[in-house]
Amino acid sequence: MPRRRTLSDEQLLAIVLGLIHAEGPDAATFAAVAKASGLSGSTLVQRFATKAAMLRAALLYAWDRLDAETERLAGLVAKTPEGAVALLLGLSQDYGDNAAAYGEGLLVLREDFRDPVLRARGAAWGKALTAAIASCFESAPAPETIARLMLSQWQGSLTWWGFGSEEPVSAYVETELRRFLAAVKI
Repeated sequence: MPRRRTLSDEQLLAIVLGLIHAEGPDAATFAAVAKASGLSGSTLVQRFATKAAMLRAALLYAWDRLDAETERLAGLVAKTPEGAVALLLGLSQDYGDNAAAYGEGLLVLREDFRDPVLRARGAAWGKALTAAIASCFESAPAPETIARLMLSQWQGSLTWWGFGSEEPVSAYVETELRRFLAAVKI
């Protein structure tokens, strides 16, 4: 089969990101991406120069997608505590019910922490998500504090679910977020 000559940036970054999620960031070599994409290794080197640049580009693409999904969900949900739960449940769906896939996602997060550009994107997303959740608690005292606490509960519930809950991720996360709302009496 002849090699492909072109692939859009979005198509190529989706392939790289798929490889990262399937096999971890270390597996995203020029050779592996060339095999998965049908492009030559030299084409990839011309496009990205280094493996680190390719990894960064793919992870920035992932942040772009997460930003867009967060904005989409925030625009759909009611500005109520129930809306906050719905938004976070929507953002929890990427792993299906596969705890191993969630664990692989933590390897990707490691790469975000290592790279200052990616770390800044994560911080920006955190601020945007905090604002979206806070808007669901505008009538409560300290809505931003409630939002940050709820986000901590959400992330913690994903971690505990990954350690072995028998429930689907959506059921587990929803139960934990409702426990949080009951504890803060909202």
